[in-house]
Amino acid sequence: MLALRRGRPAIVLATVALVLAIAPSAPSAAASAALRDVLIVGNAGGGTVTFIDGRSFAVIGSFNAIPDLQQRLAAMNPIERAGYEIVRAELGDKFVDDAFLSADGTVLFVSRANLADVVAFDLTTGAQRWRFKVEGFHADHMALSPDGSRLIVSATTAQKAQVVNAATGALVTTFATGAYPHANDYSPDGTLLYNSSIGVTSIPKLLEFLKGPRQLTVVDPVTFRVRRTYQFAHGIRPAVFTADNTIMYAQLSYLNGFVEYDLRAGRITRTITLPYAAGGATLRPDDYPGNSAHHGMAMSGDGARLCVAGTIDDYAAIIARPSLATERITPVGHIPYWTLTSVDGNHCFVSLSGDDAVVVLSYQTGQVLARVGVGDFPQRERLGQLSSAAVAVA
Repeated sequence: MLALRRGRPAIVLATVALVLAIAPSAPSAAASAALRDVLIVGNAGGGTVTFIDGRSFAVIGSFNAIPDLQQRLAAMNPIERAGYEIVRAELGDKFVDDAFLSADGTVLFVSRANLADVVAFDLTTGAQRWRFKVEGFHADHMALSPDGSRLIVSATTAQKAQVVNAATGALVTTFATGAYPHANDYSPDGTLLYNSSIGVTSIPKLLEFLKGPRQLTVVDPVTFRVRRTYQFAHGIRPAVFTADNTIMYAQLSYLNGFVEYDLRAGRITRTITLPYAAGGATLRPDDYPGNSAHHGMAMSGDGARLCVAGTIDDYAAIIARPSLATERITPVGHIPYWTLTSVDGNHCFVSLSGDDAVVVLSYQTGQVLARVGVGDFPQRERLGQLSSAAVAVA
């Protein structure tokens, strides 16, 4: 029986309420069908995943996503270990990069950054179902196909994305990307898959032309063939896409703000600059985390507002659409590194990597409604549904 475990007191907030009832070891169909909306938070430094109730914002529990860490390190050959140490020197200890839940809420998929793999855990037993080793030395952002059958993961140093069978962990296919592929995003209607690349982040801004192709790669989500590429002068950070697949709002490397990009014309139509906070203004671009001044974009459920994380400036900004006027800038805490819209479309979750917390903002007012302690260095957030067959204990 799996226990969604809490970590050290400094890593995971104790589970105090709304704990899922213990299910039988062989869950019934009715139990498996009882799904709960959750926010999935990947704690990169701690190697854990925190589950937060998607509506009450209470912590349900956490899961250790690196139980095999020592085994993995011991199994590395000299080349793999050298790659691991190089990536670690650049990024620090980063284990959980991204995480998704299966449609039935019983399987957790995790891309483990510095371990360069994707793993699937059965949340009813705690067992690892499968492990897929990505090409190269780093596993980055993932996407889960709308039907739940495919995982797409960026193999950062291999300049490609790999498509994995979610049921078996077998490689399905790959497609070429720009340098250092980063995010994978399905269009709102699921008819397109977007991969964005950021270029080699260890190269300083002065030599940005050497970072390699920084591009948006548009892929057919059925055949995984590349349909089109868009070239950018700077790396593409988090992005959101309008429902009609005509506009992308994206943060770019080194930019305090974001751009509006016309996907039909293939050009930037507006660049929105946001203010520096006192601390952010003192940083050199080469000191920005992973080249990103601002890192976190989300859109409200009604499409009327954007929620933007001001990473070096320790704030979140609420931006009106379509005017792109700034409605409110809210100080939120240290190193806001990702934003995501709640299941009801009315709230923005902001992960605070420097505070080991997630804050909940109102899209309507920009006010902080809740602050939730999570694990060590939270970054990626995803929505999912957790089965009652997955057990959380304090």
